[in-house]
Amino acid sequence: MKNITLSVDENVLATVRRHAAERNSSVNALVREFLTGLASHQDRAKRARARLRQLSAKSQGQLGKKAWTREDLHDR
Repeated sequence: MKNITLSVDENVLATVRRHAAERNSSVNALVREFLTGLASHQDRAKRARARLRQLSAKSQGQLGKKAWTREDLHDR
């Protein structure tokens, strides 16, 4: 595990310390949890985009001829 140094406004840090204490945690644990979640979310999004591209390439669906005009869509 690597150590990092962050610069944070004093008021923000005080608020986060209270938040961590209320949850029987530490600022370090909260930051680690946030960064782990962020990385996990990015991994899931990357896999989802790759799967979507894969499915799109396999798709045999075709678009038909456009039978409407912009005016038709906005006609009241």
